[in-house]
Amino acid sequence: MLPGSIQMSGETLSSAEVKGVCEGLAEGTVRLLSLRGCHLSDRDFARLCQGVSESPSLVQLNLNLGVVSSTGRVQQLAQCLHRNRSLQSLFLHGNPLTDTGLSLLNPALAGHPALMSLDLGDCLLGDEAISLICGLLPPDGAKQGDHIASMLAVCVASSRTLEVLDLEGTGLSNQSAQILLDMVQNYPTPLKSLVLSENNISLELQQQIADLLSEGEDEEESEGHGQERPVREKGLKSNVGSGPHRVLLTSGIGDCLLAETEM
Repeated sequence: MLPGSIQMSGETLSSAEVKGVCEGLAEGTVRLLSLRGCHLSDRDFARLCQGVSESPSLVQLNLNLGVVSSTGRVQQLAQCLHRNRSLQSLFLHGNPLTDTGLSLLNPALAGHPALMSLDLGDCLLGDEAISLICGLLPPDGAKQGDHIASMLAVCVASSRTLEVLDLEGTGLSNQSAQILLDMVQNYPTPLKSLVLSENNISLELQQQIADLLSEGEDEEESEGHGQERPVREKGLKSNVGSGPHRVLLTSGIGDCLLAETEM
């Protein structure tokens, strides 16, 4: 067995065993959890999902061969995926999800910031489910949040009044951050606060955005409070008043808040 892994196959798990698994998840010591073909009560499955939702370390979850055996379990799994921020691989092969089950899972799958590998083989999926899967696979490889970020950046760039933009936990990636960075760098905007916590965005990109926002504030202060102030680019003027910038920085995978700066 690999370090940091729990792997079982075809076993009937007791409540005590499930409790032990959940303790490992909560402590952040489990990176791989495989319960392939295992049997556990509905109550213990709910406890397991709670543990997965709170785990800071789990990157691979294998529930193949009938572990997710009912609509209730699908709903519990969806809820835990909404809260989990570390999972990269999810294996659900051989579960009777059907189109109904995948429709319940789809919002959580689409919004997850780190999920890269998904096994839905032999899950009794029909045309509706296949359409949902296609929606998870945009042609340029970007997640749904990245497409929304592109459209949002256009709106923000054209605004002359928006000062605070909160995008915490919205499934954004480095591609989203690059779009926002280009917006702040190349377009005049009165934006003062950009919240990017709980997203899969590198600290480097977050810091670049923070630096640009701070730079814009410094330029405004140097021009004085009674004059027109440049916004980000020379030659571009705005009548926006001065105010504190606040940029929240995180590790990009849902860890704790690393820094909050006020310039």
